[in-house]
Amino acid sequence: MNIAVIGTGYVGLVTGTCFAETGNNVICVDIDEKKVEMMRNGKVPIYEPHLDVIFDRNIQQKRLQFTTNLKEAVDQSQIIFLALPTPPGEDGSADLSYVLKVAEELGEIMTEYKVIIDKSTVPVGTAEKVREAALLKAQVDFDVVSNPEFLREGFAVDDFLKPDRVVIGTSSAKARKILEKLYRPFVRQGNPIYFMDERSAELTKYAANAFLATKITFMNEIANFCELVGADVDSVRKGVGSDTRIGKRFLFPGIGYGGSCFPKDVQALVKSGKEEGYDFRIVQAVMDINQKQKQTLVKKVKRYYGGDIKGKTFALWGLAFKPDTDDIREAPALYIIDELLEAGAKIKAFDPEAMENVKGRIGEKIEYCSNQYEALDGADALLIATEWPVFRTPDFEKVKSKLNESVIFDGRNLYDLTNMRDNEFYYESVGRTIVQ
Repeated sequence: MNIAVIGTGYVGLVTGTCFAETGNNVICVDIDEKKVEMMRNGKVPIYEPHLDVIFDRNIQQKRLQFTTNLKEAVDQSQIIFLALPTPPGEDGSADLSYVLKVAEELGEIMTEYKVIIDKSTVPVGTAEKVREAALLKAQVDFDVVSNPEFLREGFAVDDFLKPDRVVIGTSSAKARKILEKLYRPFVRQGNPIYFMDERSAELTKYAANAFLATKITFMNEIANFCELVGADVDSVRKGVGSDTRIGKRFLFPGIGYGGSCFPKDVQALVKSGKEEGYDFRIVQAVMDINQKQKQTLVKKVKRYYGGDIKGKTFALWGLAFKPDTDDIREAPALYIIDELLEAGAKIKAFDPEAMENVKGRIGEKIEYCSNQYEALDGADALLIATEWPVFRTPDFEKVKSKLNESVIFDGRNLYDLTNMRDNEFYYESVGRTIVQ
């Protein structure tokens, strides 16, 4: 099948590459000429495990192309995916200006029937707005479909190629037939394709992300309470997670969620509720608590140093909002950096993939190190903000020899408490006993 993907961010690039991998002809569109040229030369502009392999393979097989020319892509394609940014506005609502602008352009340049698919995460009712925008200048028939993505950064390729489910919102029998054929290779093992109306599909995405954000935040609250009453959150997590009604996933406590989806989608759902006169009280509380959770690690640091960290130097392991990505959107590490700098501290940071993105955002306010151990040189304590695998089994003797004091503040509970005690560290984590 011939497919155009408009937008080459995380969602767009994974979508286009994975559709090409199953034999489709895909042309990806972006307005950034330098980015398009980079991709034409075989360079992936984002870090996502396994994406580079199939990206290169499909370019070589000429199934994956890139252009800045929207009309060129539309003329070649029957199926058009909109994978455009929907950033939060000042009031928290999703900004649909990019989506609706392209929809209007599509209406002007389409010369035959097309299926326009919202792949971006969008509020309920967006499919209708896209249809209205395209109808302003459209002279041909078309359908608008909602097909939300459920991709986890760090696992996006696997999630796309082997989806738990595919959700398709359409009231058109013609569009349903086309989408069913398109997705058939991805559900050969029996995972379902759920067809529903457009509004239900749009809300399914928001509801899923809000529920998962709630689950994470609830466990963070339990972890905070564990610290007050002397309980161990790891034991509580295992006991709770063994209940099949609840499940084990998304129960690991930490220093708050971040990324491209949860923060803006939860915020947009609350805003959508207010527009309809509905108060999402639980979801609002999730946002408020998550914001406070991002500050907990620095509070522990300040408490340890008696409230004054001016002139202290801290090693920071991890900058991305989660491992296996270079995405720093709403990353807890950024909040930690801001608070430490404001208090007069210095920071030496290392992340396997995200340092360039952080440098592009805050410049040289912190020192960027070539490896995790270099960040420890002359540091007063180590802070851990992202659970990269490379941080899980460090040489603790080397860590001790480089730090001014054997002090670790772990926002991701990477280390065993007994091991920390045996290695004679002062060790604070989340929801567990302090080792001292």
